[in-house]
Amino acid sequence: MDRIYEKFGISSKVLEFGSEIEASLKDRFLEIDENAEHNQMKVIGAMQENRVSDIHFAASTGYGYNDMGRDTLEDVYASTFHTESALVRPNLISGTHALSVALSGNLRPGDELLSPVGKPYDTLEEVIGIRDSRGSLKEYGVIYRQVDLLPDGTFDYENIKKAINEKTKLVTIQRSKGYATRPTLSVKQIGELIAFIKNIKPDAICMVDNCYGEFVERIEPSDVGADMIVGSLIKNPGGGLAPIGGYIAGSMDCVDRASYRLSAPGLGKEVGASLGLNQAFYQGLFLAPTVVSGALKGAVFAANVYEKLGFSVVPNGSESRHDIIQAITFGNPEGVIAFCQGIQAAAPVDSYVTPEPWAMPGYDAPVIMAAGAFVQGASIELSADGPIKPPYAAYFQGGLTWYHAKLGILMSMQKLVDIGQIKL
Repeated sequence: MDRIYEKFGISSKVLEFGSEIEASLKDRFLEIDENAEHNQMKVIGAMQENRVSDIHFAASTGYGYNDMGRDTLEDVYASTFHTESALVRPNLISGTHALSVALSGNLRPGDELLSPVGKPYDTLEEVIGIRDSRGSLKEYGVIYRQVDLLPDGTFDYENIKKAINEKTKLVTIQRSKGYATRPTLSVKQIGELIAFIKNIKPDAICMVDNCYGEFVERIEPSDVGADMIVGSLIKNPGGGLAPIGGYIAGSMDCVDRASYRLSAPGLGKEVGASLGLNQAFYQGLFLAPTVVSGALKGAVFAANVYEKLGFSVVPNGSESRHDIIQAITFGNPEGVIAFCQGIQAAAPVDSYVTPEPWAMPGYDAPVIMAAGAFVQGASIELSADGPIKPPYAAYFQGGLTWYHAKLGILMSMQKLVDIGQIKL
């Protein structure tokens, strides 16, 4: 194996450093495997409960009326996440799109949208209207308010209570950190926040942006009171096989309203061709718990490697995990760029490409993205990205297998050694 890694350009010092870290993580990896087994049984149970058959893999075209595979897949998602209904569609093109549909479908002019966890992910700023954009919720008369987290990353319950009023219609809770170095929220924390909000305003809709969090824990936000959970199929639940898609799972009313926004009033979930993607969606969901476990091992490995090298990491090497993202703060653009270039060099696709920062749509600073993926933008596959702005942090996630995630981290270390950013 040493000779094999050397062919990738990884020095003996880097390999030895990584091997020592890996040897110390056996107990953590066992715990991840046990969670994966639990979640695997949950998914299989949902598929059996809904009597999945190969007939459900058939394609539909046109309007997609009577698409049994599509409808049963949505029942499987509802069973897996313990919700009344689900919308799982290829024309939900990203997590941002799924969130936009869920918000637009459930908010009306004059309603207020509250974020009690601070500013949401960058690409939602234009959806909401924090940054002006055509077609934003702000243009349609939806009011936005936010309450920032306290300095220690916990909820500011006092100001959340003050912010909730008679116009507060929907509360959006982002589980993962986005381009921030705050802790990711655990399902337990989310449940406590939802209970607090419901105690003040029982009819407030609580929506959780569940991206990067599915199958990391044994329960989901929908198990602790969320009215809607929303995510992307090219992240965790697609298992690396879904080539596109998103989901919205929750109460019947919330999902129906979202479906009317996705298609048209009066049509809702009844239309939408699956175009031959059903098998990939089913099989991806089946594989998702195992794939997520590999990504989690990679994140834990990265946290321990870079923490030992002296960098600030969130979560740290010993904290419990609530999503697959690992933030590493380098403090300068060169570190972020070298790290991402190392991840790209480990890719099975486009490994020869050198990523550079560029002005991506939806972001307020140049962003560098490393993603030599089979599915464009699939961040359940080995990937890393980050905005080129203070505090100059890179965000690492994914890896369809633990071994690939391990290679990516070793390659990133080598790139940083090569530019003198770290010394072993």
